[in-house]
Amino acid sequence: SAGPAVAEMTAMAGGEPNPEDFVYGEEDFVLQAAGWGDPDSAPSRFDRVLLAGWSDRMERGLFRYRLGPLPTRVLPGPARLVAQLNEQRSAERRPPQPVRSLRDPFDAGAFNFTRLRPAELLFRLRRTGGPGPPPDPLLVAINASPLERGHVLLLPEPARRLPQVLTAPALHGALEAALLSAHPGFCVGFNGLGGGASVNHLHLHGLYLGCPLPLEEAPAEPLGPRLGLLRAGPAPAFLFFSPGPAALEPVSRAVCRAAEHLAGAGLAYNVLATRGDPPAGPGAGGGRGLRVLLWARRPLFGPKAGEPFAVALCELAGLLPLPAEPLYRDITEVQALSAIRQHL
Repeated sequence: SAGPAVAEMTAMAGGEPNPEDFVYGEEDFVLQAAGWGDPDSAPSRFDRVLLAGWSDRMERGLFRYRLGPLPTRVLPGPARLVAQLNEQRSAERRPPQPVRSLRDPFDAGAFNFTRLRPAELLFRLRRTGGPGPPPDPLLVAINASPLERGHVLLLPEPARRLPQVLTAPALHGALEAALLSAHPGFCVGFNGLGGGASVNHLHLHGLYLGCPLPLEEAPAEPLGPRLGLLRAGPAPAFLFFSPGPAALEPVSRAVCRAAEHLAGAGLAYNVLATRGDPPAGPGAGGGRGLRVLLWARRPLFGPKAGEPFAVALCELAGLLPLPAEPLYRDITEVQALSAIRQHL
């Protein structure tokens, strides 16, 4: 029964302070994350609470499988794609929901996040104080089929039952969560309908990557005052950049306007936000901030026969979670890029 979970979700979405609230202010933003030389050197309060809760739920058996260290290798070649073997995820995860269009409405009869067990919820993110109006509060829940340690779902008030279409307040909250982490590899992302989303209920992902990706520092071609085109990695992406917390809200609106434009043109999209250099690259001056990448793609409805792997935000970013050991051992950069680029 989903009854207790719905009651807890409704209570948590109602704005009443409760023990699960993680209240933060501008002083909690980590403007310069740790370096990749020692990424776990000084975890933030957010990192400590999230990873402790995540590990506790792993020990209690609330995930579909135990996630240990994942075999990882960088494929030879200029794209520096990172392959990871994660056999259990492909075998144990819930089958993705069928999607028929980019505008599918929320379906209360299908699996959705009001059905999460209360123990799967870690806390609720809520900002007090500046800069600017706070974003939507976000429930942080475990992803029961994790890609990486600390893989969580960021849920904007599940009781509202919104379909999987990105909104600026939800993205704003997720970008603030990215700045609450002191780990250089904590990133947030979104898979749209027709772009790898497996549940049609508004949610974003948060996870800790174990190694840097080239798109953190590759320079972008300027397209406008606050927009670039990033050709590094497996797929070209529109690049938006936030140098600090005050820019997160306007960047969120700009990304969502662009995503709405893509959907209006019949295209699916994926989004990833990661710590990174300004659009001109690391040698051009200016400190690191948040890079927000938006990929446009042909929508895919239903599984694609003969695909070596599914393509969603991780694959577009250059991280390939692979389902079988022979594929992990033998795949080449040329094969991986071909599989990804047929979606563009």
